[in-house]
Amino acid sequence: MQLKALALALLAQGVAAQQMIRFGCSQLVIERLDPLVNPGVTPSPHVHQIVGGNSFNSSMDPATHDLVEHSTCTSCTFSEDFSNYWTAVLYFRARNGTYKRVPQFPNVGLRADGGITVYYIPPYDGRTKVTAFKPGFRMLVGDASLRKSEGMQRQLCHRCYTTEDGAGPAGSSGGAPCTGDDTQSLPPSPCAGGIRTTITFPTCWDGKNLDSPDHTSHVAYPSSGTFESVGTCPTSHPVRLPQLMYEVMWDTTLFNDPELWPEDGSQPFFWSTDDKTGFSQHGDYIFGWKDDSLQRALDARCNNAVCRELKTQTSEEAMKCTKAQTAVEDVDGWLESIPGVSM
Repeated sequence: MQLKALALALLAQGVAAQQMIRFGCSQLVIERLDPLVNPGVTPSPHVHQIVGGNSFNSSMDPATHDLVEHSTCTSCTFSEDFSNYWTAVLYFRARNGTYKRVPQFPNVGLRADGGITVYYIPPYDGRTKVTAFKPGFRMLVGDASLRKSEGMQRQLCHRCYTTEDGAGPAGSSGGAPCTGDDTQSLPPSPCAGGIRTTITFPTCWDGKNLDSPDHTSHVAYPSSGTFESVGTCPTSHPVRLPQLMYEVMWDTTLFNDPELWPEDGSQPFFWSTDDKTGFSQHGDYIFGWKDDSLQRALDARCNNAVCRELKTQTSEEAMKCTKAQTAVEDVDGWLESIPGVSM
């Protein structure tokens, strides 16, 4: 308990110093849909966990789909945020070749049903302004087909919590995301406190295109330095965006018995892309904040999930916002194969 209290205290100090918006979004649905990469395809090639507004569907044509107008609830803390955020899903492979989806647990200081911890981070200098995303904006980071570190975008990583009470910002790995012992690949050994995955998006925009054919070319990383050091955006992408970051907490502790792991000692976890390397980790985003609420919150440099510029809802209200599968299939039982992956 003392370690948990310390973790929360350090989190509060860090958030206050960096003035980041940090909040939880509970599970909306787990299924094979991807309106960004595979619009209109039901089911899409691999399973995602989706959070946010309940107007999420297989197409979400930006010309006609208004997330704010079409959503009746959101699974996120801020009730004006109808954006959709989604990632791949982690599976455990047993010695007999069957698969089980790894459950999730809430991040430190939050109450949620699985889902994603979302961050919108303004520049760390405390004064530089950023431009909020615009209606219709969408992007992705990472590559679902990647199986090696070469070509992997920056700040996508896994953190192995090596003690049962280590989960959180003051965990035994410690430090900022994607530093220290964090790895691009999936951890090679059992993690006593579970695995946290971090997905960080580019922070410079071309100022013109709300999307691009590959969903990445309209955004870029600073041409010098980093976002944290208030690095300069390239001339091709001059508009500075907030740093959007996801954290996902995977309860791999249920599978830590060495007798469950492969006899050769290799790690048994797979992303839903049928990837046991970890390099295919990726995240998708479709903006859906109401009116100018996000810009107001960024300008006010709101801290954590407390922001007088924004309307909030209780964790219980957020957890009630769920959606039935469109591509109906079992994603949770002991499965002969990962959904969408041929045996």
